[in-house]
Amino acid sequence: MGRGGRVSARLHFHMPAVALVVDDSMLIRYTVSRFLEKHGFSVESAGNGIEALEILNRVHPDLIVTDLHMPKMSGHELIVALKSKPETAKIPILIIANRAFTSTKSEKLANFVVYKNIDIEDQLEIALSTLRGKASAKKHAATK
Repeated sequence: MGRGGRVSARLHFHMPAVALVVDDSMLIRYTVSRFLEKHGFSVESAGNGIEALEILNRVHPDLIVTDLHMPKMSGHELIVALKSKPETAKIPILIIANRAFTSTKSEKLANFVVYKNIDIEDQLEIALSTLRGKASAKKHAATK
Protein backbone atom coordinates (compact mmCIF):
# COMPACT_ATOMS: atom_id res chain seq x y z
CA MET A 1 0.00 0.00 0.00
CA GLY A 2 2.12 2.96 1.21
CA ARG A 3 1.66 6.67 1.80
CA GLY A 4 -1.44 6.34 3.91
CA GLY A 5 -3.41 4.22 1.45
CA ARG A 6 -2.84 6.54 -1.49
CA VAL A 7 -1.72 3.78 -3.84
CA SER A 8 -4.89 1.83 -3.10
CA ALA A 9 -7.01 4.92 -3.77
CA ARG A 10 -5.27 5.41 -7.12
CA LEU A 11 -6.02 1.87 -8.14
CA HIS A 12 -9.71 2.31 -7.47
CA PHE A 13 -10.22 5.86 -8.66
CA HIS A 14 -7.54 6.09 -11.37
CA MET A 15 -6.05 9.25 -9.91
CA PRO A 16 -3.32 10.80 -12.06
CA ALA A 17 0.30 10.63 -11.04
CA VAL A 18 1.51 13.85 -9.40
CA ALA A 19 4.66 15.72 -10.40
CA LEU A 20 6.34 18.62 -8.62
CA VAL A 21 8.24 20.99 -10.92
CA VAL A 22 10.77 23.27 -9.18
CA ASP A 23 12.50 25.98 -11.20
CA ASP A 24 13.00 29.72 -10.78
CA SER A 25 12.34 30.21 -14.51
CA MET A 26 8.62 30.63 -15.17
CA LEU A 27 9.18 29.57 -18.80
CA ILE A 28 10.86 26.29 -17.81
CA ARG A 29 8.16 25.59 -15.19
CA TYR A 30 5.47 26.22 -17.80
CA THR A 31 7.16 24.10 -20.50
CA VAL A 32 7.83 21.15 -18.19
CA SER A 33 4.40 21.37 -16.53
CA ARG A 34 2.54 21.36 -19.87
CA PHE A 35 4.64 18.42 -21.07
CA LEU A 36 3.89 16.40 -17.93
CA GLU A 37 0.18 17.27 -18.05
CA LYS A 38 0.05 15.96 -21.65
CA HIS A 39 1.51 12.73 -20.25
CA GLY A 40 -1.19 12.33 -17.62
CA PHE A 41 0.38 14.04 -14.61
CA SER A 42 -1.27 16.45 -12.24
CA VAL A 43 1.39 19.13 -11.69
CA GLU A 44 2.34 21.33 -8.75
CA SER A 45 5.10 23.91 -9.20
CA ALA A 46 7.49 25.95 -7.09
CA GLY A 47 10.04 28.68 -7.80
CA ASN A 48 12.69 27.39 -5.37
CA GLY A 49 13.52 24.60 -2.94
CA ILE A 50 11.87 26.26 0.06
CA GLU A 51 8.56 26.58 -1.80
CA ALA A 52 8.93 22.95 -2.89
CA LEU A 53 9.37 21.75 0.70
CA GLU A 54 6.23 23.69 1.70
CA ILE A 55 4.27 22.00 -1.09
CA LEU A 56 5.58 18.62 0.06
CA ASN A 57 3.77 19.16 3.36
CA ARG A 58 0.46 18.72 1.53
CA VAL A 59 1.33 16.83 -1.68
CA HIS A 60 3.08 13.49 -2.15
CA PRO A 61 4.44 13.56 -5.73
CA ASP A 62 5.38 10.55 -7.82
CA LEU A 63 8.08 12.57 -9.63
CA ILE A 64 10.10 15.68 -8.80
CA VAL A 65 11.66 17.78 -11.56
CA THR A 66 14.09 20.40 -10.29
CA ASP A 67 16.57 22.99 -11.48
CA LEU A 68 19.89 23.12 -9.62
CA HIS A 69 20.54 26.87 -9.53
CA MET A 70 17.72 28.70 -7.77
CA PRO A 71 17.48 31.46 -5.17
CA LYS A 72 16.74 30.77 -1.47
CA MET A 73 17.40 27.00 -1.73
CA SER A 74 19.24 25.33 -4.60
CA GLY A 75 18.16 22.14 -6.30
CA HIS A 76 21.13 20.32 -4.78
CA GLU A 77 20.06 21.39 -1.28
CA LEU A 78 16.48 20.33 -2.08
CA ILE A 79 17.63 16.89 -3.29
CA VAL A 80 19.75 16.37 -0.16
CA ALA A 81 16.73 17.32 2.00
CA LEU A 82 14.48 14.92 0.05
CA LYS A 83 16.94 12.02 0.30
CA SER A 84 17.27 12.54 4.06
CA LYS A 85 13.58 11.84 4.76
CA PRO A 86 12.15 8.31 4.42
CA GLU A 87 8.83 9.61 3.04
CA THR A 88 10.54 11.42 0.12
CA ALA A 89 13.80 9.49 -0.31
CA LYS A 90 12.52 7.15 -3.02
CA ILE A 91 10.68 9.71 -5.19
CA PRO A 92 12.32 9.76 -8.64
CA ILE A 93 14.15 13.03 -9.28
CA LEU A 94 14.80 14.55 -12.67
CA ILE A 95 17.24 17.48 -12.80
CA ILE A 96 16.86 20.23 -15.38
CA ALA A 97 20.18 22.06 -15.69
CA ASN A 98 22.45 24.10 -17.88
CA ARG A 99 25.12 21.76 -19.19
CA ALA A 100 27.88 24.15 -18.10
CA PHE A 101 26.66 24.27 -14.49
CA THR A 102 25.80 20.66 -13.76
CA SER A 103 27.22 19.20 -10.57
CA THR A 104 28.37 15.57 -10.68
CA LYS A 105 27.45 15.32 -6.99
CA SER A 106 23.85 16.38 -7.75
CA GLU A 107 23.64 14.21 -10.86
CA LYS A 108 24.45 11.14 -8.76
CA LEU A 109 21.49 11.91 -6.49
CA ALA A 110 19.03 12.18 -9.39
CA ASN A 111 17.47 9.53 -11.60
CA PHE A 112 17.87 11.56 -14.79
CA VAL A 113 19.36 14.86 -16.02
CA VAL A 114 17.80 17.01 -18.76
CA TYR A 115 19.69 19.98 -20.20
CA LYS A 116 17.99 23.33 -20.79
CA ASN A 117 20.04 24.23 -23.84
CA ILE A 118 18.93 21.14 -25.78
CA ASP A 119 15.34 20.32 -26.84
CA ILE A 120 13.76 19.87 -23.42
CA GLU A 121 10.65 18.04 -24.59
CA ASP A 122 12.64 15.37 -26.45
CA GLN A 123 14.82 14.79 -23.39
CA LEU A 124 11.78 14.71 -21.08
CA GLU A 125 10.18 12.09 -23.34
CA ILE A 126 13.26 9.88 -22.99
CA ALA A 127 13.50 10.47 -19.23
CA LEU A 128 9.82 9.72 -18.64
CA SER A 129 10.00 6.57 -20.76
CA THR A 130 13.07 5.40 -18.86
CA LEU A 131 11.54 6.12 -15.44
CA ARG A 132 8.26 4.44 -16.37
CA GLY A 133 10.17 1.43 -17.71
CA LYS A 134 12.08 1.09 -14.43
CA ALA A 135 8.86 1.37 -12.40
CA SER A 136 7.17 -1.22 -14.61
CA ALA A 137 10.14 -3.59 -14.28
CA LYS A 138 10.05 -3.23 -10.46
CA LYS A 139 6.31 -4.00 -10.41
CA HIS A 140 6.82 -7.03 -12.66
CA ALA A 141 9.66 -8.35 -10.46
CA ALA A 142 7.56 -7.82 -7.32
CA THR A 143 4.69 -9.93 -8.71
CA LYS A 144 6.92 -12.93 -9.45
